[in-house]
Amino acid sequence: MSKRYKYELRLDQLPMMFDTSFGNYHCSLQINYNEVGDFYTVDLYDIEGKPIILGEKLVYGKRLWSDYTDYRLPSIDLVPMDESGLTRVVNRETFGKTVFLYIDSVVD
Repeated sequence: MSKRYKYELRLDQLPMMFDTSFGNYHCSLQINYNEVGDFYTVDLYDIEGKPIILGEKLVYGKRLWSDYTDYRLPSIDLVPMDESGLTRVVNRETFGKTVFLYIDSVVD
């Protein structure tokens, strides 16, 4: 059982956009796959559908949007990781199988 909240994503239907909330912050995320580089990206949109950040690459263990300062960014740690410890790579072989996108706060 996961210690963190993880997003269950339908990676067979990309690009995939979904609405989410972090407390009173509402936004949309879109998951994309780059076949040439074998990596995933996330687009962040505000509640009105206006893009905030496009093409943020999922890097194992790195908080999304950590390189940006923008008041429109959610104050939450979204991190791709593998709680089982089997891998440290985000690609088609691992993402959605052992590597998931988590809200990085441990739940009791």
